[in-house]
Amino acid sequence: MEKIIIQGQKRLSGEIEVHGSKNSALPILAATALVNGVSEIHNCPRLSDVDAAINILTHLGCKVTREGHTVTVDSTGMNGCEIPDDLMREMRSSVVFLGAILGRAGEAKLSTPGGCEIGLRPIDLHISAMEQLGAQLTEDAGKLMFQVPQGLCGARITLTFPSVGATENIIIAAATAKGRTVLTNAAREPEISDLADFLNACGARIHGAGDSTVVIDGVEALHGTGHTVIPDRIAASTYLLAGAMTQGKICVKDIIPAHLGALLPVMKEAGCDLTVSGRWICMSAPPRLRRVKMTRTMPYPGFPTDVQAPLSAMLTIADGTSVIVENIFESRYKHAGELVRFGAKISVEGRTEVIEGVPYLTGVHTVAPDLRGGFALILAGLAAHGETTVCGVEHIDRGYEAPECVLQALGADIKRIQEDGTGEKKSTKEFAAEPTQNSSAAVEPARSTAQTDESDTADRAK
Repeated sequence: MEKIIIQGQKRLSGEIEVHGSKNSALPILAATALVNGVSEIHNCPRLSDVDAAINILTHLGCKVTREGHTVTVDSTGMNGCEIPDDLMREMRSSVVFLGAILGRAGEAKLSTPGGCEIGLRPIDLHISAMEQLGAQLTEDAGKLMFQVPQGLCGARITLTFPSVGATENIIIAAATAKGRTVLTNAAREPEISDLADFLNACGARIHGAGDSTVVIDGVEALHGTGHTVIPDRIAASTYLLAGAMTQGKICVKDIIPAHLGALLPVMKEAGCDLTVSGRWICMSAPPRLRRVKMTRTMPYPGFPTDVQAPLSAMLTIADGTSVIVENIFESRYKHAGELVRFGAKISVEGRTEVIEGVPYLTGVHTVAPDLRGGFALILAGLAAHGETTVCGVEHIDRGYEAPECVLQALGADIKRIQEDGTGEKKSTKEFAAEPTQNSSAAVEPARSTAQTDESDTADRAK
């Protein structure tokens, strides 16, 4: 079992780059199944969720190789249409493969996806959209079986909620459907535009991605291409919050600042000094953070739900009372109870979290409840007095590539250790002891029990 151990109260300073966007890489990898050819996906992060997507592609008959941060997918020989239950359960976004499989194979078999338990993520929007495109659904013993006897056909689809996953599935499925699809109330996240850019480079005809109305004119087939995944705005946001919690001064480079547009006013309200220039954001934290009166998570361009938990951690040591309202998921405050163990004062009622800032936090032994909540505990440990141990690291590895390396490069006293059944602890990496000023973070991932490399992926192909 792997754990992260932090000695708190180290001021973070320096500059880093963030990895490619997890929320872009996953749908793009799914979309490669629709391509009849070879796709090279660059800046693809080394995450356990990406490994899960690679396992699914391999199971479907695609040939997948990874070299560094480039994943090459040869889907020419794809011959599968079923995702078994064990692979579906590895990540919440596995349902995004539905549109690609239907478009390529004309049928699909899958079950309910798994992943973090942060509340219901019903797939009814996905199912309804596929049915409107011509798919027929049969349910049997927990299995969802889709058939497309007449092939997918364009349709006018209006989403009742701007679901990111449903928008991605529709765009992928409609890319090779007959005729035109007009999608209304589409999600507007940058990751949607990134997916459309990849598909258009493959020969698709998608217009308006990133707006609320997307028009897709189906083409007969897609060809392979190369594509570079956009930087991860959630990771960038999280590391900026880490700097703020430690009275630090850090710069995040090679990002797209506009993608963090909802976070920057919140950090300024908390007293942080921010400078944005080109593809850089530099943040200097005040000696004492101020409260943020009210933050509401909303679909993009609103405040992202994936940053809600890290923001909660920062506000635990802000001066005054802050309020967060979670409007996307109904069970995304599981980190609150763990933060209370650090000495935070938090009360949760329904979708509302009230945080009364305290003078300091104290390190504890804690367990990551999910991906973003897990990183919130790391942030608390960075600011806390004494030692913090974070278990459940496999959740964090789903969305952050070697976070201990990134934070170590900024001066954090943090390490990942492997504890065997006897209680003996072994460090999984060697770390520099001194803080580094203006240094780039290492991006070689520490292995977690949830991660596999290329050879593991090939060996586990089913």
